[in-house]
Amino acid sequence: CNLMCHEKCLKTLRSVCPGVAPALIRVPVAHCFGPAGHKRRFCCVCRKSTEGNAALRCEVCELHVHADCAVFSCADCRSAHLDATLEQDTFHHHWREGNLPAGARCEVCRRSCGSSDVLAGMRCEWCGVTTHAACYPSVPPGCALGRLRCMLLHPTCVQLHARNFSKMHCYRIAEGVGHDLDVSDDVDSSAAAPKDGQQAAPESGKQFLKVFDGDDALKRGFFRLVSVLRATKNEEVVEAGLRAFYLLDQPQDFELHEVGGTQRLHSNDILNRNGGPDNRGSLKDGGEAWLLRAKPRDPDVIKVFPAWPRSGSAFVSASVSLSSTAASVVADVLGQLGSQDADASAFSLMEVYMSSKQVQRQTLTPDENILDKLQEIRKVSLRQMNQTRFYLVENRNRAVRVHLLVAGLPPLLGKEEYAQLLQEHLAVKSHLVTISHVYASQGAVALDISCFSEAERVYMLAKDTPLTALVIPEIEVECLGDDVCPLLVFVNPKSGGLKGRELLYSFRKLLNPHQVFDISNGGPLAGLHTFQKVPRFRVLVCGGDGTVGWVLGVLEAIRHKLVCREPPIGIVPLGTGNDLARILRWGAGYSGEDPHHILVSVDEADEVLMDRWTILLDAQEISEDGKDNGFLEPPKIVQMNNYFGLGIDAEVSLDFHQAREDDPDKFTSRFHNKGVYVKVGLQKISGTRSLHKDLQLQVDARTVPLPHIEGLIFLNIPSWGSGADLWGSEVDGRYGKPSIDDGLLEVVGVTGVMHMGQVQGGMRSGIRIAQGNYIRLTVSRPVPVQVDGEPWVQPPGHVIISAAGPKVRMLRKSKQKQKKSSAGVKDGRSHSPSPSPSSREAGL
Repeated sequence: CNLMCHEKCLKTLRSVCPGVAPALIRVPVAHCFGPAGHKRRFCCVCRKSTEGNAALRCEVCELHVHADCAVFSCADCRSAHLDATLEQDTFHHHWREGNLPAGARCEVCRRSCGSSDVLAGMRCEWCGVTTHAACYPSVPPGCALGRLRCMLLHPTCVQLHARNFSKMHCYRIAEGVGHDLDVSDDVDSSAAAPKDGQQAAPESGKQFLKVFDGDDALKRGFFRLVSVLRATKNEEVVEAGLRAFYLLDQPQDFELHEVGGTQRLHSNDILNRNGGPDNRGSLKDGGEAWLLRAKPRDPDVIKVFPAWPRSGSAFVSASVSLSSTAASVVADVLGQLGSQDADASAFSLMEVYMSSKQVQRQTLTPDENILDKLQEIRKVSLRQMNQTRFYLVENRNRAVRVHLLVAGLPPLLGKEEYAQLLQEHLAVKSHLVTISHVYASQGAVALDISCFSEAERVYMLAKDTPLTALVIPEIEVECLGDDVCPLLVFVNPKSGGLKGRELLYSFRKLLNPHQVFDISNGGPLAGLHTFQKVPRFRVLVCGGDGTVGWVLGVLEAIRHKLVCREPPIGIVPLGTGNDLARILRWGAGYSGEDPHHILVSVDEADEVLMDRWTILLDAQEISEDGKDNGFLEPPKIVQMNNYFGLGIDAEVSLDFHQAREDDPDKFTSRFHNKGVYVKVGLQKISGTRSLHKDLQLQVDARTVPLPHIEGLIFLNIPSWGSGADLWGSEVDGRYGKPSIDDGLLEVVGVTGVMHMGQVQGGMRSGIRIAQGNYIRLTVSRPVPVQVDGEPWVQPPGHVIISAAGPKVRMLRKSKQKQKKSSAGVKDGRSHSPSPSPSSREAGL
């Protein structure tokens, strides 16, 4: 595996070779591979830099590999939930070698343990403790989850019955993330060439051979190139082939078979690479192809792992012969475990294939021949044999409960109508599927399915329809500690260019991936439904003002179904304006702040209340004398958090919105978005609109005359148009000081685009018109309007604005954390499981 060290350092060497890694796994968990980021990383398999090569990374842990090395990684990802199959006692550290920041320090000896030149150092992927590879055995095995413990959803509190659902499905990772670089075993054979250089020239005395590790590799065309001398003993070729496939078995237990021929070479044979009488196998002809086969073994030895926690060795060795069956192995293992009196028929032998992409389990029948099974696996793939282990499991009739959330249904229907629609679209089996929750306002239902096969069938069928199906975990709320307030994270990966995508990846690593949701895949409902029974939690929304409004709207609609009906909400600003984030001190926009520091800031943030408003838009034909002549369209109700505008500012916003809809790929930068906004605004300078002639305004049942204006804006927060103070800071005895929780709206007018530009530049403020908590507008002609940046053209009619139920709880960044925002820890983790304040300050 290309590991290099001093000879004197061998006695302290603790780094794990990829060939041994499968044997050290406690609970096999598959990885979720996606395209790698732009930072320099080292491959966890071959230990070489991933720079300049096609690379992948796991979406939930720190595994980085080359695309052609991914098949040699094993299922050693973080275990984020219990699956009711394999039990574990204490919660251990989950160590990952390498890719530490240069400033990381060892928890044991306090010396630097990170490196930017090689794969060095160890880090726990839950608590963030970093150590040298030689020091980490000295760290106590129990993991306390570190600084983020109080907001992290503990894996033992999450239950998920998944069986054959991939980890991509379990963590609701969009299919497109890893689609372009799919890391199934169908690896391009050309990727198997060495990364260090070209094939050896003929005069160098060496030649590359194509070596396959089994029938499956031969069928897929997946081979490894082995460099050998032209006259080499077969045993040396076998040894080189085993190394190429990261197998540590003895070469004498294997032999080479010629592909497409009958030739079989033994260990004392010499392969003449200069060509025989028929000149076969010359380098000019592309080299030879050989199949690596395991010699028949009788007897053989297998390792059997008990599926329950036990002290001492993690496994017992069982000898198998031609007459050995699964039942005889079970009896033998029970005897070695000191359970001779136990009923062997109450236990079974389970075969587990721990590939990097999916963990597959199969329970063997009692009369199945074990030696034949081993020979069959080795014939298919020697790699697969190295990643296969056997478990002794107790036969239990475990109740199966798979939870799916199906969205995309018509809204505002009853439970029976939704059941009929599911029958029509998905042909669900009513005796296996029950509707547990109905979210009529969202057009979604939650299903409880008591059969794995039916759950998988419903899930796959939904993908071929306009419906959306998501696998939902179950949170065991009774396991949550009294001091734990889990954080529910929503990330809009389409906001902020690539920054949303990177934040989504970072938060999945720092927290439990089951508490981090891609809001573009199923919306906010999936996360809120997952946390419906949690008595106390917080929400972090990563996106623009529109994303925050989306979450607040869904929360308002399903609030009555949640145990925690008013979770406080924090913001990571990824949009263009980010006005709400500005007044809550989260900043004007995300600029690459350390994600770990963001989470610490959320944990220490203050809770504040904020008003929300309901806007009723009742479109009616209005006569010149202001009387209604009939309905133009059904009434429309929207929620407002920031501001509501009519006239010129909504018109500019509408033109910007249409430009973004026409070419969304260009609008990935906050700077570019503002430039387009300015350009659109300049085009509106010459027009005159006289909006005051088309509006009649009443505030708290009092008619308010309007001055000569082109835009009318109702403010709930003291920030408008990317941070401008439209109301102004001047003291006026007629009005109170604006606040986000005073139950009042500020009514402001602007005279045109030039006035708006002066407000943006801080040279002027708007025209103060009124303050009140009940607004009634009469609009006599169609006019552009916008609510929190979402614009449209509103027909004439009435507009009524009133308070929308209870105030919402928001999180405001504390001033102390705001001052320290530039001093975050660069590695994104604390250096100890439970650091003291002094140690945290030293780290900062």
